Amino acid sequence: MPEALKQLINSISYLPWIWEKSATKLAFFLLNSNQNFVETLSENLVNIKEKVHFCNECNSLTDINKKKCTICESTTRDKKTIAIVEEYLDMITIEESGWYKWVYHILWWAISPINWVFIWDLHFEWLFKKISESDNKLELILATNPNIEWEATSTYITEEISKRWLNYKVKITRLSRWLSSWYIEYADNITLINALKERKEV
Repeated sequence: MPEALKQLINSISYLPWIWEKSATKLAFFLLNSNQNFVETLSENLVNIKEKVHFCNECNSLTDINKKKCTICESTTRDKKTIAIVEEYLDMITIEESGWYKWVYHILWWAISPINWVFIWDLHFEWLFKKISESDNKLELILATNPNIEWEATSTYITEEISKRWLNYKVKITRLSRWLSSWYIEYADNITLINALKERKEV
């Protein structure tokens, strides 16, 4: 097998959920693909590293030439309600439900020492600064997945808000038990909408 093909298979096999056999099939698909398609794919792969960056407001993703994402730029969003999510895909899932028009704060992970993810690796300070500087009382929705890591993360957020004497500035809610056995990314619309609609104050 040519060395270039071996290296491509090896690179593809590093992708999540891709086994070696699938990586080999994908590599041969690319080998036999139209040259324009391969060049466009290559350009798009480079672009996601060079032309995508984080929103200065919520830590979401946006184009490199914008400081804020589309949601944070919007004048029709409820800026007094902030849904705290782990991943960008969680935000997308909530947005696709079409029911809620608040803003978000994306942490990009959950506290997980076993995976070498610690408090200082996440973007909590952005969140606490947003609360302390707000002129309005905010609602923080802990739109978290049902696992130990997110329990630890939610607990840290609520305890830190209390330590910083910010309780009077926020109402903290979390999703109802409708979502107890589902991750946000994989929840169907009805389950997710009910979990959000019937959220409980912490």
